[in-house]
Amino acid sequence: MLNWIKWLVIGLLSILALAVVSLYASLSLSLPSLDGNSNTYHVNAVTELSRDATGYAVIKADDIFDVAYALGFAHAQDRFFQMDLQRRAASGNLSRWVGKVALERDKNIRFHQFAQRARVVYENLPARQQELLVRYAHGVNDALAEMTVPPFEYLAAGVQLEQWHPTDSILVVYSMYLDLQGSQISLDMARTMLKTLYGDEIYNFITQPSHYQAALDGSETPLFDQAIPTFPDNAADANDDKNASVAYTGTELPDIGSNNWAVTGKLTTTGSGMLANDMHLGLRVPIIWYKAQLNYEEAGEQVQVTGVSLPGLPGIVVGTNNHIAWGFTNANVDNVDWIALDDDTQTQSYTRRIPLPDGEHTYTIEVSQFGPVRVVNQKRYALNWVAHQPFAVNLGIINLGAAKNLTEAMSVGKTIAIPTQNLVIVDELGNAGWMPGGAVMDRESASYVAISEQSLKAESPKRATNLPSVVNPEHGRIWTANARVISTHDLPRLGDGGYALGARGRQIRDRLFEKDSFTENDFYAIQLDNHAQFLMPWHNLLSGLLRVQDVEFKPDLAYLNTWNACACEDSVGYTLVKHFRSEVIQTLFGRILQSIDRKGVNSRTLLRGIEPATWQLIHEQPSSWLPKGTDSFDELLVDAYRRAKHKLLDTYSPVEADMETLIWGNVNKLRVSHPFASQIPYIGQYLNMQTVEGFGDTYMPAVQSPNFGASQRLFVSPGHLEDAILTLPGGQSGHPLSPYYTSGFSDYATHAATPLLPSDIEHTRLFYKKENE
Repeated sequence: MLNWIKWLVIGLLSILALAVVSLYASLSLSLPSLDGNSNTYHVNAVTELSRDATGYAVIKADDIFDVAYALGFAHAQDRFFQMDLQRRAASGNLSRWVGKVALERDKNIRFHQFAQRARVVYENLPARQQELLVRYAHGVNDALAEMTVPPFEYLAAGVQLEQWHPTDSILVVYSMYLDLQGSQISLDMARTMLKTLYGDEIYNFITQPSHYQAALDGSETPLFDQAIPTFPDNAADANDDKNASVAYTGTELPDIGSNNWAVTGKLTTTGSGMLANDMHLGLRVPIIWYKAQLNYEEAGEQVQVTGVSLPGLPGIVVGTNNHIAWGFTNANVDNVDWIALDDDTQTQSYTRRIPLPDGEHTYTIEVSQFGPVRVVNQKRYALNWVAHQPFAVNLGIINLGAAKNLTEAMSVGKTIAIPTQNLVIVDELGNAGWMPGGAVMDRESASYVAISEQSLKAESPKRATNLPSVVNPEHGRIWTANARVISTHDLPRLGDGGYALGARGRQIRDRLFEKDSFTENDFYAIQLDNHAQFLMPWHNLLSGLLRVQDVEFKPDLAYLNTWNACACEDSVGYTLVKHFRSEVIQTLFGRILQSIDRKGVNSRTLLRGIEPATWQLIHEQPSSWLPKGTDSFDELLVDAYRRAKHKLLDTYSPVEADMETLIWGNVNKLRVSHPFASQIPYIGQYLNMQTVEGFGDTYMPAVQSPNFGASQRLFVSPGHLEDAILTLPGGQSGHPLSPYYTSGFSDYATHAATPLLPSDIEHTRLFYKKENE
């Protein structure tokens, strides 16, 4: 009997071993070939694609078209699944992969009709840009043709590879519009519902300006000077009782956008300008950016552009050509209009079909002359968004590669069509400048809530050309961080599309004025600044409340007294203060915001600017805002803290209730995960990057949450690239067996300085022009 069991166990282990070997063999076969020669009809001359020890792609070609081919080839070899996911996400075609679970998302995306719009955009591009997209697509498809086994995601999902088309690259830009401006659509509708349901007094109170302002010209929006309105009776709709406490759990949306700042040459030891840029986006495996250096000839001169590219697009998005360097943050100027349609306005309805793995789903979309239509609170609204316009997308950003100085670069910046960014540029001559880079709607005045049909201009939407700029300010410093940087003079025209509160931008500005000379490492230190300046008033408030009841809260006070005023890994006090703030806001405004959610509108977009209204309530303490059964604001605040602490302990230490588990590094652990990891038992965890103790938070330069933060860290001074830094939160390759799968993550996690320039070359592919037979 024992013998039989022994042989059964051996047999099962053998089968398991064979399965593992078979899986490993299949995955190995899907690794790309990084060396060798190829013949293709799609290059004009010999083109070289090399990789260094980290997988950094270095391309050398005669012209930019051959560069586009080789970059497409490299992107497909290392990141095709990422590219495929982005084109499907932007066109509303995820259901074809994953089935009905993605239907609602696909319908929401197809509301924008991006697949059709991509074709219109492509047809209106200059011939040079069309050719770049064609060459890029050829490079992608030639790499796909080499694959004997598809990437593992396709094996796991049981779906087929599909060729890349030039219009798919435009869909990738649309995916960035959704990431960078999608919340503007929700914000304008949330503002509309807030005003519709509760009137001007509540609207003006909740959306009042903040004292956290850091415009480049120092201009400030006047602060709210009105009395707090009485709590609205009709907020009872949320729970049938206006005084009932509503368990609202909404928190601020992450500040999709970034930090960038720059100084002129008078503040560097070399006399060249210096730039810092860290773009804040969702963090996942594979990471969003792909390091590349492009070498080619333009107008008889050699061009070398180094930086990060976006798989799915030809060219460098953020980087340097050693004459200039440029970076982006989300500008958050207003590019959205919801139009309240008249009752008799005619619309058209169209039947559309979404493919599914086992059939298709039929749905209806309603469209007006102003844009696609949505019904909210029994009212029809049409969306007019800059992303819907033919001028929303082009490849103008590629022309930054040939710019020799700030003046030339800013001329290029005026032609770029992407989601509107704060474009900050420096050059080797010591100049620094800022401008809105991207497609901006031309309007006499921006909108904050839905507008009437009659207020629209009769002519077709067009792109704004008269945009502000700042060049070489007297103090030599430029900063942007998703908050308002435009002057109050330009605000009525360009508007507020969801500016960040301004605390982060102000902290960066203040750090820049603490020194008169900077190096790349000085800039890195600012990027890692996790000082909790924004939360200090909340810390003081909480500490004062708990001292009154120090018997119950004596351990809590000990943690608050040693919080170190930073989002540091070992700080329990920081965790307590942050979650206390969230609970207070949810308690004060939850009844109003939840009623907006019940209209099918995302109220979370309103939380980004709710800080000043919160403090006005805390200072003035109007009794009408107290929930039922609460006698004072002190009671409200202390109860909010108790709930926040108990929620934290229920999550992180439900048995022992150990406060030490609430250190910020544990609560805010960085988890850079693959989207398939949770779906693959036992081995899926190995697709993820190593979990790292959390560092940083919102409202400070060091932005980080468990799966969100700096998607790259760039510090560069043109003419001195040997000192430049480019750190990424993951590797070049999306293949788990590639040596480049995790390369670079360790530097990111430990805040090390990865050199911008590629190292010694380890692999080279050569592409030769194939002659027609």
